Amino acid sequence: MLNNQKVIEQLTLAEKAALTTGQSTWQTYAVADKIPAIFMADGPHGLRKQTGATDHLGLNASEPATCFPTAATLANSWDENLIDQVGVALGNEARALDVQVVLGPGLNIKRNPRCGRDFEYYSEDPYLAGKMGAAMIRGIQSTGTFASPKHFAANNQEYRRMASNSLIDERTLRELYLTNFEIAVKEGKPRVLMSAYNEINGIYAHENKYLLEDILRKEWGFKGFVVSDWGGDNDHVAAVQNGGNLAMPTLGANGPLEIIQAVKSGELAEETLNQRVDELLTQILQSTAGKNTQQQVDWSHQHQVAHKAAAESIVLLKNKAATLPLADTTKVALIGDFAKQPRYQGAGSSLVNAQQVENMVATAVDQPITFIGYEQGYQRNGIVDHELSAAAVALANKSDVAVICAGLDEISESEGLDRTDLNLPDNQVELINTLAQTSTPIIVVLSAGSVIEMPWLDKVAAVVHGYLGGEAGASAMWDVLIGKQNPSGKLAETYPLTYEDVPFGKEYPTTQRDVYYKEGPFVGYRYYTTAEKPVRFPFGFGLSYTTFAYSDLHVASSGVTAMVKNTGEREGNEVVQLYIGKSDSQLIRPRRELKGFTKVHLAPGEAKQINIRFDDKAFRYFDVTSNSWQVEAGTYDILIGASVDDIRLRGTIVEAGQNVAPALNLVHYRKADLSQVTLADFSALYGQTLPAVKTEIGQQLAINSTIAEMRYAKNWLARQVYRYLKHALAKSEAKGKPDLNLLFIYNMPFRAIAKMTNGQVSLDMVNAILRMVNGHFWSGLTRLINNYFKNRKQNKVWQKEMS
Repeated sequence: MLNNQKVIEQLTLAEKAALTTGQSTWQTYAVADKIPAIFMADGPHGLRKQTGATDHLGLNASEPATCFPTAATLANSWDENLIDQVGVALGNEARALDVQVVLGPGLNIKRNPRCGRDFEYYSEDPYLAGKMGAAMIRGIQSTGTFASPKHFAANNQEYRRMASNSLIDERTLRELYLTNFEIAVKEGKPRVLMSAYNEINGIYAHENKYLLEDILRKEWGFKGFVVSDWGGDNDHVAAVQNGGNLAMPTLGANGPLEIIQAVKSGELAEETLNQRVDELLTQILQSTAGKNTQQQVDWSHQHQVAHKAAAESIVLLKNKAATLPLADTTKVALIGDFAKQPRYQGAGSSLVNAQQVENMVATAVDQPITFIGYEQGYQRNGIVDHELSAAAVALANKSDVAVICAGLDEISESEGLDRTDLNLPDNQVELINTLAQTSTPIIVVLSAGSVIEMPWLDKVAAVVHGYLGGEAGASAMWDVLIGKQNPSGKLAETYPLTYEDVPFGKEYPTTQRDVYYKEGPFVGYRYYTTAEKPVRFPFGFGLSYTTFAYSDLHVASSGVTAMVKNTGEREGNEVVQLYIGKSDSQLIRPRRELKGFTKVHLAPGEAKQINIRFDDKAFRYFDVTSNSWQVEAGTYDILIGASVDDIRLRGTIVEAGQNVAPALNLVHYRKADLSQVTLADFSALYGQTLPAVKTEIGQQLAINSTIAEMRYAKNWLARQVYRYLKHALAKSEAKGKPDLNLLFIYNMPFRAIAKMTNGQVSLDMVNAILRMVNGHFWSGLTRLINNYFKNRKQNKVWQKEMS
């Protein structure tokens, strides 16, 4: 029996088919007197509701909204309660703007630090990412607004993101790339989930029955509906067949007509369509849509929430000779373009029209220091300017300390574009090195949403990382600099010494369709700790203005307890981290993995007992033979630390389970000696023969070939279009601002022309274009013209029927 049996019985086949696609860019179809439309908006760290011209890339204007810190920033707080509060504020703002679904949080694992969208994701660790995501979901949904965690799953590079195939061995998939979603779904109970653009082991995410039905719904108990990423619907009938509920944005008449035809031909059972519609309606009818529940926004309160979230997420990375906090009346120079024009959010679909953006210069006057002036110091676009640098040095020489605001500019990290390296712009590095030659202590304040190299670290007195702190990030940073806020942030990702230390870094991003996840389970700290490779800053690292002592570890079958004492002179928060390992494991597994954490507030001299319970994920591994979660029998190391490398307390526990045979033929993986891993090794880990599809000049392009692959087209005009796009992209990058529309077009598959044009282009028209590209220009053009008029007529008839 369906939850909405009576409603569904009143719907025509056309109405049910329509409900599987959007009515516009952001809204679903409404059925008069029966079903309201719901409005969805981007919003991982602030709403982007568009009421005028619409797009999914942040190109057109949106309503004013609060810009909260990004997910990469919030994860550094390791504070579920804090993130819950941000979720509540975000959900309340959504209700005020009559938005029913917030498209976030982003949960993807930071597989490689060059991913252009890492600022929008929480962590390299699935346990931490899942816990942070669940907290955000609970906060948003406590207001009646729905959350939509994304992008399910294994969407880990921006290049070719709509036309790539993530090839991952089953155990790694379950333990690393799905555990984050599992925690978020089971603990956060989201009403909506967004599927990813990519294929996972050869099947597109939005039509992947294994992911959407077998795991998400049956194993995890998900009760909501699955929406495609915008333009991520590959085969609409296959999606509905295999667990996808809603394709966005609108497909015009094309999507619904595909469903109608499939039902009539018997390709799609109407019972299956009814099930997909029922799953969707269950949520729509419980949403705020059509209930006139809008409320006023208390912008001051929202800003305070953003400020608190930013302050508690700041990470102190270096503090030589207690340079910080700054004493009252310290003469402070502010240097750097970011001090006046802050970098406080990412670029792309998450771009927020921020309500009240602060900057370090304007907020300096409110601080108990002697602010002696500001100099730009460097050009934001990377061009070296010796006059700006000289003026900065002159100002630094007049000060007691010089604070240089540095970081990554907008072109460096953005949706649609992966980073080329982990470096700060050369002119910023040059300025830091020049200022370090003065006698003035240099404090570097960083603004970036992802990992950077710091070859200049030894030359400066202090480094404070604000990540992308949202609209209130400047005042939050001042709170830390002057000691009003004792920094308690801990890194949610590893900072390698150089990018050369990142396993298989030269292969990222993969430019061909198939992306080999050769590193297996050894992502981030799981690799560095197991391979005993030194890093700049380990996962979980962060300094404080006070110190903490750990003692009295007790390990029981239910969990661990320990004493933590503040041994310094300032009150502060400490994030206590639980790692578990098995040194004699017969499995390919990391040396230690995060399995719990807690944050404790302590006054000077105060001690508290902390308690971290073992949950169902503490000792498990995924057994591919039985296709189930198991526990390897034996003794486990219980490690309590201030970071993954700073282990303060050690214990052991014996767990019952099954005996495991060693993976003798995968010796390089067992030792995490990834530099020696061959394609044959990965094929053995993967468990089947690897596909080997390569694009060559003159080959036939297909519906899922990318626009960029027109470089190989038989038709000379198609090759000219490719050259134009390449040239236009280079021009936009030279200006220091990415053209997201061009980036999207460059990387999208041909089918997305039909999926992203609101029904104006049909798949028949796309196939005609492909015929032209593949060397049959005139016959393809004829078909394109004929199918254009056919599609135009079809849309008119459809609009009349649905009006």
